[in-house]
Amino acid sequence: MTPPPEPPDSGPAPRLRIGRYVGRLAPLATLFVALVGWLGWLLYSRANLTQENDEADVREWLNETRVFRKPLPELVGEYVELIELAGDSGRLRAKHDEIEAHLSALAEPTRKYAGKLPLFPEIYSLVVVYPGRGPPPGRAGHPVWRSPVPRPGADAKARVRAVEIATGDRGGGVARVRCEYRVHTNHRFEQEQETRRYWQLPLVAFLVPATGLSGVYVFRFLRRERDRELQRWQAQVAAEHRERELLETRFRQQEAERASEELGRQVLQGELEKAQIEGRAAEAERAAFELKSQLYASVGIMAGSYAHNIKNLLVRPNDLLARCMDAPGVPPQQHAMLQEVKATLGTVTERLQQILRTIRRDPGKADLTRVDLNAFVRETHRTWAEMAWEKWKLRLTADLCPGALVVSGDLSHLHQAVENLVFNARDATFEMRNHLREAARAAALDPAGRKQRLIEAAAWKGEVGLRTLRDGDSAVLEVRDNGIGMTADVRENCLKTHFTTKRDNALYEGYSAGMGLGLSFVAVVLEHHGATLEIESAPGQGALFRVRMGVVRGEQQKQD
Repeated sequence: MTPPPEPPDSGPAPRLRIGRYVGRLAPLATLFVALVGWLGWLLYSRANLTQENDEADVREWLNETRVFRKPLPELVGEYVELIELAGDSGRLRAKHDEIEAHLSALAEPTRKYAGKLPLFPEIYSLVVVYPGRGPPPGRAGHPVWRSPVPRPGADAKARVRAVEIATGDRGGGVARVRCEYRVHTNHRFEQEQETRRYWQLPLVAFLVPATGLSGVYVFRFLRRERDRELQRWQAQVAAEHRERELLETRFRQQEAERASEELGRQVLQGELEKAQIEGRAAEAERAAFELKSQLYASVGIMAGSYAHNIKNLLVRPNDLLARCMDAPGVPPQQHAMLQEVKATLGTVTERLQQILRTIRRDPGKADLTRVDLNAFVRETHRTWAEMAWEKWKLRLTADLCPGALVVSGDLSHLHQAVENLVFNARDATFEMRNHLREAARAAALDPAGRKQRLIEAAAWKGEVGLRTLRDGDSAVLEVRDNGIGMTADVRENCLKTHFTTKRDNALYEGYSAGMGLGLSFVAVVLEHHGATLEIESAPGQGALFRVRMGVVRGEQQKQD
């Protein structure tokens, strides 16, 4: 499916672009900056003009004043020259004393007339600094003069200034004269500060409102421009939204039409597939029916032939038994034994008659009668219990529910189905016994231990139990064994025709097995009786076959 074309994305709400308004605000900003700069320069120049003049006056005083014949820079130059040339130490000391006297002559008048001469500075120290060279021998340092007058207090420290002049540039050495002073006593400094505050207050009083008004103007201007941009953006977004809704409506309409066409096509394809599946199912059912018919026809012909021959063979023994019993002088004990043999042969003949009647029809064409399931199981147990113990080496038990348990079924088919379940359980116990023997032989034990394991395997006894019970409206017949058990895969396929896990040539205690017809026959018989078969089994844990059949309605009411 092709998604609907999308209109151009309008993006997030527009942010104010400052660059667009720089040109509009530039004249006002330039005028404001120029005004602030001019006022600031006036304050700065007035605040520093007096200090610069004072420093120039002090420098001129130091450079030009002559106490004797030479100014201070010239004396310091000679002093440096003597130090560099390492001349006569006496001359060096004399020069040192001369400079100190010059410094004292310069500074003492200012100290003596302090506060009386308004144009005289207050000198606090005059020091000759010559880094890298020590003082002359016998002197603690270079020439220095310090005023005995204490410096101003903490409130006037900012008024003391220092100035340095470089002199004595000879032989690569440079000496400096450092002067610490305070000028304009007589409260001139206080007057300058007052003047500075006088100019500062109008400036601040002008700048603060001007800055506030400028900020308000810029803020209102920017907000107005932003509102205009926002309105234009909202109009653009609304137009794009309407266009998008129109495109989505058209797309949904096309999708609905496409989905309707696809649904119609799927319905037609489903009907076609359903018809094909029904045809294949009918064909498979027809093929299965033909296969079952052929299978049961072949089995019936073979079983009928055997049953007919056995019946013919029983005619002569029956005749001989009748003659023996009719002969005079037969002891009573032998007569009773002959009577029992005759009854057994009669039972065999009757069962052969049932087999002959059964094999002449398909299992689906059952001859239904009322069958007491308890009596049926009791008869089956009586028939096979002795043989099971003597020849099959297993114990066949029967646990019957109280009372009658009447179902509707074909007695012959039920006989064959239940006997197939019993024979299947018998074969499972044979496999379990052989498995135990093989495991004992393969065990990694000493001869004594292996012999004990073989004895335990030989002593193992199979058990097959028949049980009837009533579960609501159902009659239940269970056939349980302690045989080899089944895996999940075998459990799912064991009812299929010709499926077997037994070897083709397997013989269990003299009985052939492995054709894969027994349980498939049971499944067919139970299906035509409306019964269900449940199987519970696990490898090495035996198996349980549970048959559920409906109880005859009249008998059900009696039980109620």
